[in-house]
Amino acid sequence: MAIKSNLDSLDLQILKIIQVNSQKTIKEIAEQVNLSLSPTHDRLKRLESEGYIQGYVGILNRKKLNLGLLVHCQVTLEKQNRDNFSSFEASIKAFPEVISCHLVSGNFDYYLKVVTEDVESYNRFYQEHLAVLPSVAHISSLFVMDEIKSTTALPLN
Repeated sequence: MAIKSNLDSLDLQILKIIQVNSQKTIKEIAEQVNLSLSPTHDRLKRLESEGYIQGYVGILNRKKLNLGLLVHCQVTLEKQNRDNFSSFEASIKAFPEVISCHLVSGNFDYYLKVVTEDVESYNRFYQEHLAVLPSVAHISSLFVMDEIKSTTALPLN
């Protein structure tokens, strides 16, 4: 897969390094890409200012934080119109249990990832928040049995 951009191989190496460990120092990154500190720093700042790097975060262990249940939800709206989309999206943004929401094509309208403590807490979220949204016609909940792969790293070549 080719990256269509003005990135060179050093930029891609830097991006690969920081998406695996964003706490690497500029010195460590510079050593890994065989570049001096100042140009490495300049490249990082350019990658940030051009939007290739959106931010730096810590990835938390949801199971250690008692958020062991991951549910994938397929949501269908009653009518596919601008008002329903806007209303649904505004509501979803307010629910911290929803860690991702995507408008999709196919047999349903939205694909959500929801994290909660357990089935009982998901059921409360479902009944008190998700299912009562006025534009929702159907929800299909898929409970994750085991996570085989979960990454935030993008495939950079």
